[in-house]
Amino acid sequence: MPLLSVQDLKQHYPVRGGVLHRTVATCKAVDGVSFALEEGETLGLVGESGCGKSTVAKSLVRLLKPTAGKVVFEDEDITRTGQRGLRRVRRQMQMVFQDPAESLNARHTVGQILEEPFVVQKIGTPAERSEWAAELLGKVGLPVDSVDRYPFEFSGGQRQRIGIARALALKPRLIVCDEPVSALDVSVQAQVLNLLLELQSEFRLAYLFIAHDLGVVQHMSDRVAVMYLGRIVELAPASELYRNPRHAYTKALLDAIPVADPSRRRERKLLRGDVPSPIDPPAGCAFGHRMKHPKWQESVGMDLSLREIAPGHWVQPCPCCT
Repeated sequence: MPLLSVQDLKQHYPVRGGVLHRTVATCKAVDGVSFALEEGETLGLVGESGCGKSTVAKSLVRLLKPTAGKVVFEDEDITRTGQRGLRRVRRQMQMVFQDPAESLNARHTVGQILEEPFVVQKIGTPAERSEWAAELLGKVGLPVDSVDRYPFEFSGGQRQRIGIARALALKPRLIVCDEPVSALDVSVQAQVLNLLLELQSEFRLAYLFIAHDLGVVQHMSDRVAVMYLGRIVELAPASELYRNPRHAYTKALLDAIPVADPSRRRERKLLRGDVPSPIDPPAGCAFGHRMKHPKWQESVGMDLSLREIAPGHWVQPCPCCT
């Protein structure tokens, strides 16, 4: 059994309007996402801003209650679990947020931030919690005397290390990384990514690694899932996806990766049109509709659930994109 299994996850929000503030439409932020994650594996989740990646992350750790679908963690369906049950589950499932400046309490010292998970879970004595906080700082490469300092006294990379230390505090099996390096300088990104890989090797952690930088995702991931407008359109082992992308949207994303060689020139295919609104998504293939593909009409009414075209390689079966 996989460590995490997500089945037809949906996260819809009512759109209200008018004098009576009635529901006039539905925003389908996530609309039928399914995947599994094994122990010690990294699954990369990529896509444009607004495609639903962060919403998936928050739904998995139950910061948001899913509208429909199932999230099964360690053979337990946590989709409708109450607060008492979630407190137990969150010892095994943690999250690293995108902006370390916003995710750390500016009024607490680093020591208080790192001890808080133990306080919430009622683990250890005050002396033991202080000792564990110091050990966590060592794990992420920060000096022990950092416990008495405040988050604003650190650089962006150091703050993200504090966020990673907090996520490690309860020795979880799964960490959801929601664009953990997108707010950092390139040189600092490499340090944080290498730290995550070292910690994964030491503790056999599973990562759901969310990013929009496909170069970073290739470095980190065992498998990659590509999202577009609330749905996964392609899922494959990282090496296979980068060598043999099958969906038109995946090809467009890979084509946009910068080449670190000014002498090399290549012709890029610019995406036409605008991303459709999740409030009023088009029928059939959303990407084909955006590109005004001549075969888009054929996808209307089709079952666009992922299909396996090669071992471990799944793609949305669309006449205009595959």
